[in-house]
Amino acid sequence: DYLAKRDAEWMNQVYSFLGMTTGVVYPNMDEAEKLTAYQADITYATNNELGFDYLRDNMKSELTQIAQRDHYFAIVDEVDSILIDEARTPLIISGPSEDRSELYVTVNKLIPKLVDEHYTIDEKARSAVLTEEGNEFVEQAFLNQELIEVGQSLYDPESTTLVHHVNNALRAHKLFLREKDYIVKNGQVLLIDEFTGRMMDGRRLSDGLHQALEAKENVEIKPENVTLASVTFQNYFRLYDKLSGMTGTAQTEAEEFQEIYGLGVIEVPTNKPIARVDEHDAIYRTAKEKYAAIVEEIAKAHLKGQPTLVGTTSIEKSEYLSTLMQDQDLLKTISEKQHTHAATAKEKENKEKYNDWADGIAKLASQPDGIPHNVLNARFHEQEAGIIANAGKLGAVTIATNMAGRGTDIQLGGNVDMQVIESIEAADVDDDPAEIRKRVITSVAVDKQKALDAGGLFVLATERHESRRIDNQLRGRSGRQGDPGKSSFFLSLEDDLMRIFGSERLDKVLSTLGMSEGEAIIHPWVNKSLEKAQAKVEGRNFDIRKQLLKFDDVMNDQRKVIFEQRFEIMEADDLSDVVKDMRDEVIEDLVTEHIPPKSYPDTWNIEGL
Repeated sequence: DYLAKRDAEWMNQVYSFLGMTTGVVYPNMDEAEKLTAYQADITYATNNELGFDYLRDNMKSELTQIAQRDHYFAIVDEVDSILIDEARTPLIISGPSEDRSELYVTVNKLIPKLVDEHYTIDEKARSAVLTEEGNEFVEQAFLNQELIEVGQSLYDPESTTLVHHVNNALRAHKLFLREKDYIVKNGQVLLIDEFTGRMMDGRRLSDGLHQALEAKENVEIKPENVTLASVTFQNYFRLYDKLSGMTGTAQTEAEEFQEIYGLGVIEVPTNKPIARVDEHDAIYRTAKEKYAAIVEEIAKAHLKGQPTLVGTTSIEKSEYLSTLMQDQDLLKTISEKQHTHAATAKEKENKEKYNDWADGIAKLASQPDGIPHNVLNARFHEQEAGIIANAGKLGAVTIATNMAGRGTDIQLGGNVDMQVIESIEAADVDDDPAEIRKRVITSVAVDKQKALDAGGLFVLATERHESRRIDNQLRGRSGRQGDPGKSSFFLSLEDDLMRIFGSERLDKVLSTLGMSEGEAIIHPWVNKSLEKAQAKVEGRNFDIRKQLLKFDDVMNDQRKVIFEQRFEIMEADDLSDVVKDMRDEVIEDLVTEHIPPKSYPDTWNIEGL
């Protein structure tokens, strides 16, 4: 929503000059304003708002209430994120159903009593199921609580609802992690988009899984909902006569764009040659060693004035890294390590460099806040614009989830407009705003040159994602428009991708090399191994999306027929012709069903007709 508003403001002057109108659609806006926004020549909106408004329009009872116009042409920004990453998540408008909150609470209390032998977890498939031992344990517990009768099995037809609740509670406890998959805010369980790191306000998991999470977190359990209308992004955007999009990371998914959407992928050369240095991945044995190395690298970049963006995969990990950067004992240890390097260095220049780092890091260790930094995650999304505006300043350190990976332009030296606003607010009434702007532009230009001299923006990623595109998006924040920059990935064998998709081979290599604590392996074949693992995951996810589309295509044909009938009824001044046509079709279908073509009279079902 923030990006849609920002881009509309940026481009509105150009469109106005060309005689075109611009509208912005955002959540919870006034209906009259929404109608006006959709009537504009160019409408900016998030994919969620477009999809939900399409569903809402098809639940309206009057033509004058319908917001969206015909679907002629859509340009999708970050097209791979919307048409591929989010393709597995259908948009659903639902209504309340039977309240079963007490049953959720009862089943939730049972899950912590389960032991490892009671269930199996497949993190690749995101599934959790009871074993035979688990079934027996749960059956006995339900028997004791009189939820099932003596002789009744957990898998009898009468127990279907109980099994549904147990499976959801098991998934909620064993597969969904707080601060990664969701957060609890103001007594609500709010989902986090795994690809963007942003809160998905108003989005709830279906089939009772969200209620299971609410029971797990001991917050108010809202009633389960029944689906009133749904659509996938795949089928929504295929409604448009012409569809196009832009992204910096589409080439790896060219096959899917062509197969699902009929869209070819064209690579546009960069405006200026890329001057960014992309280092090989550094892999450590343990997460503890990895994070210590990350803090050391951040401290060095901060001391030389290089702005640093640190990418993490969850809120929990972003806040954990934040505490490490304030850990005075850790910083002292890193400082002592630099003194050791200085003592063993042979060249005078290296001795001085290590001693300077040791002194600088020791000074940081003496400060209560350690290394100064900002944290950008779903918990602080209201401060996003301000944090991003300062992320390119000299020595700035920004720890971020995937929120900073897409659609963010980190300007070296700082954001001029933001600094102008801050300077004007702090200035005297008599100060000339134009003069203030000149001073800020000059100051930012000087700081930008210093940041460039320090090496440009340093992107430090703390983990690999399942998708190469998300990694490339994060990396692409640095080295924009030909500026220098650097990107590094610091990994460990305990990371999710390595742990779930096999790190045995790397573990054996590290053991064979006899590497000491804190030492990393850095080699091109490591990158190739990781890319192969990511390609496997992407291939599996593509198969899942194709299956989802097959199911939704069936629903989509029915959806189109129903929606067209609704519009036909709303547009008609006289419904008699519409009803007559419907009646004729029904009678024709009944006759065909009971008196099949080319059949003998003795096979006709006259009584049924």
